[in-house]
Amino acid sequence: MSEPNPSAPLTYAAAGVDIDAQDQALAGVKRLARSTFTSGVLSEIGSFGGLFSLEPDNPQGQVLVASADGVGTKLKVAQMASIHDTVGEDLVNHCVNDILVCGARPLFFLDYFASGKLDPGVMVRVVEGLARGCRANACALLGGETAEMPGFYAPGEYDVAGFIVGACRRDRLLRREAVTAGDALVALPSTGLHTNGYSLARRVLFDVLGLEVDSLVPELGTTVAEALLAVHRSYLAAVGPLLERGRVKAAAHITGGGIPDNLPRALPGTLGAEIYLDSWDEPPLFSVLRRAGSVPENDMRRTFNLGVGMILIVADAHLGDVLETLVPHGPGWVLGRVTGEPGVRFLRR
Repeated sequence: MSEPNPSAPLTYAAAGVDIDAQDQALAGVKRLARSTFTSGVLSEIGSFGGLFSLEPDNPQGQVLVASADGVGTKLKVAQMASIHDTVGEDLVNHCVNDILVCGARPLFFLDYFASGKLDPGVMVRVVEGLARGCRANACALLGGETAEMPGFYAPGEYDVAGFIVGACRRDRLLRREAVTAGDALVALPSTGLHTNGYSLARRVLFDVLGLEVDSLVPELGTTVAEALLAVHRSYLAAVGPLLERGRVKAAAHITGGGIPDNLPRALPGTLGAEIYLDSWDEPPLFSVLRRAGSVPENDMRRTFNLGVGMILIVADAHLGDVLETLVPHGPGWVLGRVTGEPGVRFLRR
C-alpha cells in the first residue's frame, strides 16, 4: 500500500471536529440543564450516564441511569459500503457501555432514524442491528421515531441515534469518590475504532491514501470497510460479574477524547493517572492512521481509543480476581495506576 504523506500533519480539528469547541459548548449546556434539575437528579451533565433516583430518600433505592448517543461519521462508511446492520449494534453497545461504567444494567432502548427519503430495506437492516444488540445485552427495544425530511439529507444518507435507560441500586453505583491514589487501572481491549475518530480516519484512508471501502489493506489483512465497521464492543458480559462482586471502584468508557479526556471523568478532581505505554501492543489500524496521516501523538490520543475500550479502577486487593475473571473476555491488563497528582501522564516503565 502506498502511503503519500499529507502536506501538513492531519489533526482532528483539520478533519472538521473541534473537541475543545465541544467542551466550551458543554459548559453552557451544563448551566442550562442544572436549572431544570429536580430532587431526583444525582448527577451533573458530563457524566457517562445521567442518574435519577426513584426514591431520593432511600440510600438503597433504585436509580435510573440514562444515556443518549449516535454513531458519528461511521455512518458514512456504512453507507459507502452498503452495510447497514452493524451500525445499529454499535449504537446499542455504545450506550450500554456508557451506563455500565456507572454500575447499571440496561432495561430498555429507544432509537431515532432520520433520512431524506425513507428506504424501507435500509431502515430494516439498521433495526436488525439494533435488535441484535438489544438481545445480546438483555435490553428491550421499546420503541423509537422515524423521520423523513426531504431536502435535509442527501440521497442515500441517514442518521441514527439511541437512548438507553438502565437501573442500579443507589448504594451500588460506581462513584469516583471511592478512588484512591495507588489503585490499579485495568484495561479491556477495543475491537477497532468503536464509534469515534471516523472523520479523521476517513480523511487519512480515503483522501490521503486514496483507498476505497473494498480496498485490501495488507497491514490489516482486511478491507477498509471490514476494519472501519468492526462492531463497537459491549463490555457487559465481561464487567457485569465484577460489579456483582463489588470488585470495581469506578470505570471509564474510552470514546471521543480518548484516554486523556475520558479517564479523568472517573477520577476525583485531586487525583490523576499514569498510563504505561509499554503495557499493550497498539492494534495496527492505529499505526496505519498515525503514519499515513502524520497525525501528532496528542491528536492520536484524544481522537482514538488506541486499542483500549474501557478502563476499570480496581483496588490492589482485588486485582488478581479481576484479571482472572477477564481472561475469557479479552483478557484485561494493568494499564497504569491512579496518582496523587491531577492529569493523565503517558510513560514507559
